[in-house]
Amino acid sequence: MKLLQHKVFQVSFLLPFFSLLVGISFQAESKVGVQSISIDSVVSSDFAKLVSPSELRGILSVIASDSFMGREAGQTGQKLAAAYIANFYKKEQLVKAVGDSSYFQTFTYAGTHFSAADSGITENVVGFVKGSELSNQFVVISAHYDHLGIKNGKLFNGADDDGSGTSCLLAMAKAFSQATKNGYRPKRSIVFIAFSGEEKGLLGSNYYSEHPLFPFAQTMVDLNIDMVGRHDKVHRHKKNYVYLIGSTILSKQLDSINQKINHRYIGLNLDYTYNSVDDPNHYYYRSDHYNFAKNKVPVIFYFNGVHEDYHKPTDKIAKIDFELMAKRAQLIFHTAWELANRPEGLKLVEQ
Repeated sequence: MKLLQHKVFQVSFLLPFFSLLVGISFQAESKVGVQSISIDSVVSSDFAKLVSPSELRGILSVIASDSFMGREAGQTGQKLAAAYIANFYKKEQLVKAVGDSSYFQTFTYAGTHFSAADSGITENVVGFVKGSELSNQFVVISAHYDHLGIKNGKLFNGADDDGSGTSCLLAMAKAFSQATKNGYRPKRSIVFIAFSGEEKGLLGSNYYSEHPLFPFAQTMVDLNIDMVGRHDKVHRHKKNYVYLIGSTILSKQLDSINQKINHRYIGLNLDYTYNSVDDPNHYYYRSDHYNFAKNKVPVIFYFNGVHEDYHKPTDKIAKIDFELMAKRAQLIFHTAWELANRPEGLKLVEQ
């Protein structure tokens, strides 16, 4: 999650992504059949359990490894992470979202909230599972995969921020892909977006909002995952929780669905402390979901709150609670499953 600081930045026109540093060839099929059997007979738990603590640990051990050098947007480590994510999409047979030919939405930036002189080229990584009956309607699951890189010789691994969210996103992509392979294709298309440049000022999601790959008018929801692998001081004795931000602001029905899913499958304590546009921490505005919300797309931001290792080199894999992280990820999976397969869209709050 980005720091609370505001500067003006500019994002330029889409640029082609150069050859991958690790020499991975991404030649996944860009077309996927849309046949599926009745989804109503499927228990989503059969696939939610694939989003397991061991699966999340395996992905995060790569994303937050030293070899990705803190994943600072525009730097070598971020490029390696982008290549890993795209190759993961390819392996799970996600459809390429950028012109049917690439997973990379490449953009340049000039000026960030760290420095007006900071500029570079970076990539959002986008793939999707095509829906069956309502394939032109979209459920988005998002997380930012960039972090702070190396500062003054110290490596910022960003295991929780936001290696945890990125790992959840990839594990869910794999689970939905498996469901599709088993014949249970969702009715709506499910889009997986790994945003870059979040730490520099929501750069990736801002660029996406100006150059959407899927029309906002046809986007049902954004479920955004940013820091879900730890607990904060407030919950140090009651860790079975997750903060929900934005879930009632544009669609109270969305919040009701999420609550019912939680009660039915998971049993987390849902904390609404920061669920307000007037929250003094401004969390509603500080992660990538906001660039959907400002375009009238209902959102939920899933969050564990800040902790003593927030934006420090000590945000390491060893401190992640994978059992708790899996419960939160499975709540998001069940919610996405329900939203992707319900017959009607969401009712919006009158503005």
